[in-house]
Amino acid sequence: MMLRPRQSLLVERTLSALDEHGNTLAVAPTGSGKTIMLSAVTGSFLVEPDAKACILAHRTELTGQNRAKFERVNPGMQTSVFDANEKSWHGQATFAMVQTLSRLPHLEQMPTLDLLVIDEAHHASSPSYRAIIDAVRTRNPKAGICGLTATPNRGDGKGLRDVFSNVADQITLGEMIAAGHLVSPRTFVIDVGVQEALKNVRKTAMDFDMDEVASILDKRLITEAVIKHWKEKASTRKTIIFCSTVAHAQNVCDAFVASGVQAVLIYGDLSDGERKARLAEYETGRAQVVVNVAVLTEGYDYTPTGCVVLLRPSSYKSTFIQMVGRGLRTVDPQEFPGVIKSDCIVLDFGTASLMHGSLEQEVNLEGHLHDGDAPTKDCPDCGAIVPLACMECPLCGYVWQRQPQEFGVLSDFIMSEIDLLKRSNFRWCDLFGSDDALMATGFNAWGGIFFLNGRWHAVGGAKDVQPHLLAVGERTVCMAKADDWLNDQETADSAHKTRRWLNEPPTQKQLQYLPQAMRADFGMTRYQASTLLSFHFNKSSIQRLVMAANDAYREAA
Repeated sequence: MMLRPRQSLLVERTLSALDEHGNTLAVAPTGSGKTIMLSAVTGSFLVEPDAKACILAHRTELTGQNRAKFERVNPGMQTSVFDANEKSWHGQATFAMVQTLSRLPHLEQMPTLDLLVIDEAHHASSPSYRAIIDAVRTRNPKAGICGLTATPNRGDGKGLRDVFSNVADQITLGEMIAAGHLVSPRTFVIDVGVQEALKNVRKTAMDFDMDEVASILDKRLITEAVIKHWKEKASTRKTIIFCSTVAHAQNVCDAFVASGVQAVLIYGDLSDGERKARLAEYETGRAQVVVNVAVLTEGYDYTPTGCVVLLRPSSYKSTFIQMVGRGLRTVDPQEFPGVIKSDCIVLDFGTASLMHGSLEQEVNLEGHLHDGDAPTKDCPDCGAIVPLACMECPLCGYVWQRQPQEFGVLSDFIMSEIDLLKRSNFRWCDLFGSDDALMATGFNAWGGIFFLNGRWHAVGGAKDVQPHLLAVGERTVCMAKADDWLNDQETADSAHKTRRWLNEPPTQKQLQYLPQAMRADFGMTRYQASTLLSFHFNKSSIQRLVMAANDAYREAA
């Protein structure tokens, strides 16, 4: 398995920061492959056979996921688990549940560690995590402490400066969208006559006073206006709505149902069984809208969601990004045939977008799209070293002031496309010189993107793996999926072998199988011949998959 170039850069910067400071925090959004990157950092740290590391998580499913991906990134490295069911330190890398390890008897059994990795590191300042961090440092003052998170600014206002002195790198949503790993948000700020009132709502310790927000937004005429705008802009899309209180959410849900739109309500006091049943209604197609109160903000991903409605403000930008992020995942056509998603509509009836700025304005990406050390600056409040492009300190929350800017209705995400043809680990070939069929090949697998009827289709295949559809939609999304497929199937060694083919002529065996018309290309390389043969041998499967996807889209439409 290979990392994307941007993932490799974050790993390099993280290892450099650990070497320099002994601790570091890396920031990367949902969809960036955080587990893959933390696995690569840990594996690089464990080059000595007697070195030991612990990877902390706070949910059981994360421990299992982290271990499985770690073993793919670091094949042959011994792992173990320390949780409620199994308590073993025999592996070089141990995956631990923080709730279990933080108990004093278990901390006393913990061996000396060389590296502690904290997944979802925005929790690192909580007492249970601090107990583990302090125990690790007591046993080995030189132990590295590495954190990775998508949302470094905690909702309770506690900074992470006591744990981390610096931020090694930050992959932004903008980079992920530009590279095709997430879809772009199209944000509309809609004033239904309450923006001035919302600006005066008092803040509590955690957020705005949601009872006061509900007194402003939970009105029949406002809810009717919300439904009207939603029907105009997103009536065919699966939609998640964020409300201020349970009563507000219930009224919004009832109003959608009364208007002929099937909707379900999710809130914190529902039993697990009832919550799963209602989400199943949303996910299986019977309900088009799910209305919730602070439940689906993080940890929920139903990728066909194509609209997010904000009926509440947010005092923290991290919460705002989490809510919008529910709609930014790309869709797997194998899982959802006929569903094509090229963007996510965000309807903001509050003040979150106006308060925090649109997502693409969070950082200046110019500081992130190159190799080498990330340019940095010092936070004037806590002294942390952070990437130059940060506008909010991930460790203490200090905000660098932007120049005043007028906001109207926010339209499409403005971002130049990152050219994956140049930044890929593989060489992409334009098969026929018309830019509508591109393929890349490795030692074990191939991937391609093909244009038909206004849509791109990504297809991948490998040894002992039948060709299958990877994505349908925008070119960047399809290119990213096909590139990820190759990264997933290949290794650095196999990619290096195929790169050598760029300077070698085709073999006689390749020429034997190539169509007659292609043999006359005397400038052809061994790599190009391999790519053309991959297409030639899989042409019928590629055509079948692309035509089936096209038919499925027509039926769904």
